[in-house]
Amino acid sequence: PLKNQMPEGDRVIFTNLPEMFFTYIKTAFVGGIVISSPFIFHQLWLFIAPGLYQHEKRYLIPFVLSSSLLFLAGTLFAYFVVFPFGFKFFLGFANDYIQALPSVKQYFSFSIKLLLAFGLIFQLPVVVFFISKMGLLGPDTLKKNRKYALLLIFVIAAILTPPDVITQFMMAGPLLILYEISIWVSAIASRGKAKDKEDE
Repeated sequence: PLKNQMPEGDRVIFTNLPEMFFTYIKTAFVGGIVISSPFIFHQLWLFIAPGLYQHEKRYLIPFVLSSSLLFLAGTLFAYFVVFPFGFKFFLGFANDYIQALPSVKQYFSFSIKLLLAFGLIFQLPVVVFFISKMGLLGPDTLKKNRKYALLLIFVIAAILTPPDVITQFMMAGPLLILYEISIWVSAIASRGKAKDKEDE
C-alpha cells in the first residue's frame, strides 16, 4: 500500500545492513501467526473448555470460526482501508523542500502494530458473547453505558494505534460499529443462557 501512495521514483530505504534480513524473518513470523490463527484460537478454547459445562462446549466450532474470521476481517480492513488513506495522509506532508524517506524497519513496525491492533479489536463481539454467557454482562448494561463506552473506545484507539489522530479515528469508527453489534450479540447470548438454565 505504501508504494502506491509514494511519488514516482521514491523508494523505501534501509539504514543498517541486517535490517532487511530481520524484516524478512519478522514478516514470515507474523504471516505464520495470521495463517495459524484458527489453530491458536482452537488451543485457547481447549484451555478454557475444562471449566465449562457440557452444553457450553458446543460453542467450540462457532468460537474458532468467528474469532478467526473477525481477526482476518480486522487485518483486511486495516490493509485495504486504513493503510492507503493513512499513508497518503502522512506522505502529504512532503513538499519541494522536505522528502519522505520511510525505512523498511519503520514501515514494517507501523504496519504490524496496526494489523494486530485491528485484528484484536475486531474480537469485541466474541468477547462480549462469552461475558454475556457467564451472566456478567447484558444488552441493557451495554445500552445504558454507551456514552462511557464511546470515551473508552477512543482511549483504546489512542493506546493501540500510533500517535496520530487519523488512525485513531479510523480504529474508533469500526469499534463503535462493533460495539453496537455487540449489544445485539449480548442479547442473543443472554437469551441462550436463559434457555440453557431451563434445559438444566
